[in-house]
Formats: sequence, C-alpha cells, structure tokens
Amino acid sequence: MSEHTETLPAGAAKRLERSRSDRMVAGVSGGLARYFDIHPAVYRVGFVVLTLLGGAGIIIYVAAALVIPDEGAEDSVVTRALRERRDRPWPLIGLGLLGIAVASLLSRATLWPHGGAWIALLIAGLAILWITRQSVAPADTAAAAASDARRVWRFFRGVLIAVVALIATVLVLAAVTVTALDVHLSNGIGDRTYIVGPGTVPQDSYKLGIGDMTVDLRNANLTRGTNRVDTRVDLGKLTVIVPADAPVRVTAEGEYGEVRVFGDEQDGHNAQIIRRPGTLPVLDLHAHVGAGQVVIRHALR
Repeated sequence: MSEHTETLPAGAAKRLERSRSDRMVAGVSGGLARYFDIHPAVYRVGFVVLTLLGGAGIIIYVAAALVIPDEGAEDSVVTRALRERRDRPWPLIGLGLLGIAVASLLSRATLWPHGGAWIALLIAGLAILWITRQSVAPADTAAAAASDARRVWRFFRGVLIAVVALIATVLVLAAVTVTALDVHLSNGIGDRTYIVGPGTVPQDSYKLGIGDMTVDLRNANLTRGTNRVDTRVDLGKLTVIVPADAPVRVTAEGEYGEVRVFGDEQDGHNAQIIRRPGTLPVLDLHAHVGAGQVVIRHALR
C-alpha cells in the first residue's frame, strides 16, 4: 500500500488529479498513486518500461497529463481548451499538433525524412500548451487570447532567430574550413567515379573539391617508362585502384585524416605514406586529401 492515503470527508468522492507535491514531470504518477493508493514508483517504472519498449510510455504519459486536471484545477488541459476554443484558439491548436504527432507515431507515417515528423509536432504542440498555460476567469478570455498570441509569436520568433543564428554559425565554420583546407569548390562537389577502360590512357590528374572520388586504373593502358597520375580530394574520401601486377610508386598524403596504402596506415595531421619500388615504375601515383581519407589498393586478381 502507498503512503499517499488520504482521509476524505464523509460522502466525498475521490478525484483523480495530477499531484503538485509529488511530481517529477507533470505529476501524473503522483496523482495515480494517490487515487489508486499504490506507490508512485510503480507507475514511473511502468512509463519508463513502456517507453523503452517502443515509445508508448511517452504517448500514454502525455495523454494522461492532458486529460487529468492539475491538483486544485477545475478542468484538464483538454477540457479547458475545448471549452475556450472560440476565445482562446492557441491551446486547441497545440492539442491538434499533439494529436497529429501521436497519430503519426502510431501509424509510422513518413511525414518527415525517416518518419520523424511526430517529434517536431510533439515539441511544437507541447511548447504551445506550455506557453499558453494560465488560469483565467471566463470574463478575461479575450485578454488571455491576445496574451496567447503574443507569447506564441515571441516563442516562435525566438526559435526562428536561434535557427538563423545556427545556420549562420554553420556557414561561417564551413567558410573557415574551406579557407583553411584550401578547398577548391570549382573542382566539383559530390561523388565521382572514374573507370579507365582497357586500351585507355589515364588522365594526368583527377580532382574533386568536396565528396568521395574513386579512380579505377586496373585496366588502364600504361605506357613504358613512367606514367604520372595526380589525384586530389580537398574534403572527403579518395580511393585509387591500381593494377595488380604493374610496378607502382605511390606518394599518398592527408593534411588531416587517414592514409591507407596497400594495407599500411597513417593518420593524424600531415599523414604520409611513400612507396618506391626498386624497379622502374610504370605508374607514378600521387594522392592527396585535405581532410578525410586516402585509400590506395591493388585490384583483385
């Protein structure tokens, strides 16, 4: 049995309310414990377990917080929003967003990349309900509605300012990174793959500004003597596949990142691996990455 047992006046019915004195979030567990005379830890553990088993605990808790009135309050959040829907529409809008969020979560609808729309709607709905929380007399609903609109506008204006500031910060950091690493955006952005077919002489250089680039030279037509090929990715990953049997001289370097050449690895700042075979090289390969990874490997036999 719980320590929350109360002595009620004769004939008085016990009322389910969210607790103000025993609450960790919204007082749902404390209110249920008082009503059913069971320790609140039982309900808290139950909500946590349901949350870990798929998120149902969050849905049930939020729903309970909305439909169970706060201790000492006449109406719940839902009841008050519905009763004042004409004079104070914002709380009802918040409830609507929460309803869409719950429906999206339950149906796993893909309203957002990877089905994450319910998170944004849940946050927006809860934020609106939190901003517009207040107990007012019916005669003051007009003033309360105007206050709701001001509060909601200030909140979302602050969110917008924060998002813009975050985007600006990211752009500044990106500009600093591009400048520090000497990134040449004119060389292109994205993923590129170059396959040099049989009988084709490789180009002198292959370059990419940002992204992943693969240069496949396994079937390239290598002339006698030295064939120099320069490869470069300023920001991203560079992979070069060389012939299985042809002698190859390699100079691979990365200003920041990892360099792998035929199984050998170096990482950190100014990582470099040089391979110079004793025989006359047929392929003289230079590979450079500003920040990222360089991988040089032999083609499979």
